[in-house]
Amino acid sequence: QVQLVESGGGLVQAGGSLRLSCAASVSFFSIDAMGWYRQAPGKQRDLVAQITRAGSTNYADSVKGRFTMSRDNARNTVYLQMNSLKPEDTAVYYCFTRGPELSWGQGTQVTVSP
Repeated sequence: QVQLVESGGGLVQAGGSLRLSCAASVSFFSIDAMGWYRQAPGKQRDLVAQITRAGSTNYADSVKGRFTMSRDNARNTVYLQMNSLKPEDTAVYYCFTRGPELSWGQGTQVTVSP
């Protein structure tokens, strides 16, 4: 299973920015996709954004235009730049890799105050 180490969560006011990082224990080119899900209290875990091995990205409608994924192949690390944060973005954000297995990070809390 792929080991994932996340960082970058925290508390920010609405309209602010945060950047999440997720470092994988394997080469990015050995997996199909990498990205982020989030889970708010009492809600299901939903896809936020992902980037494929080929470099294609896709985003949840709720974050399009505000969040941007990027990657550093040399560091096997992906980043999620989150701008114009809203209180409804508050959740635990989980990094994941997909293919051949599904692996999860430990989660990092993002809290956006009004």
